[in-house]
Amino acid sequence: MPEIIETTVFHLDELSDAAKEKARAWYRNGAFDDDWFECVYDDFGRICKILGVRLDTRAVGLYGGGTRRKPCIWFSGFWSQGDGACFEGHYSHAKAASRNIREHAPKDDDLHRIADVLQAIQRRNFYQLHAVVAHRGHYDHELSMAISVERDSPVSQEMTADAEDAVIEALRDLDRCLYRQLEREYDYLTSDEVVDEAIVANGYTFTEDGHRFG
Repeated sequence: MPEIIETTVFHLDELSDAAKEKARAWYRNGAFDDDWFECVYDDFGRICKILGVRLDTRAVGLYGGGTRRKPCIWFSGFWSQGDGACFEGHYSHAKAASRNIREHAPKDDDLHRIADVLQAIQRRNFYQLHAVVAHRGHYDHELSMAISVERDSPVSQEMTADAEDAVIEALRDLDRCLYRQLEREYDYLTSDEVVDEAIVANGYTFTEDGHRFG
């Protein structure tokens, strides 16, 4: 015969400190939004457009069928050697990038410096430099990006001696900025304060020792 078993459940603020930690761990591992990084990707796309980087895209399947395009960005993180981010795309000169990036991110000195470096090296090469960025290997970090730089000169003029290294390092610095932003966003979203807010807002309940009920 069926039996009725009564269980007392608790809201987060009713749990002991140890049980709260277990409830938070459940949320981080089981209920955390898988697409938490999309807002970072969106902002990175805007930054890339300002700086003259056109991100490649790839088709991904949708649950209901069909596909949509997503930027070619990958990352792994955030605690192991070899963690990082990488992207694929094409770079060319963008007018007023230094001014526009300061309007978009007025407090981000790293982005300002990257824009200034690219502007300076383009000026010395009559704004004819372009680069292709491709992902190579099994890791996701700035050194897994193969970057080829060329000068599109109508008279076949060679790029200046410092051009290739300057563009490569600037694009890798841009990639490091992406990874730092992903890390900051993840740390914020998984902080105790934000996790507690999400648990309370969703009305999750737990057993006395912090296990999710149901």
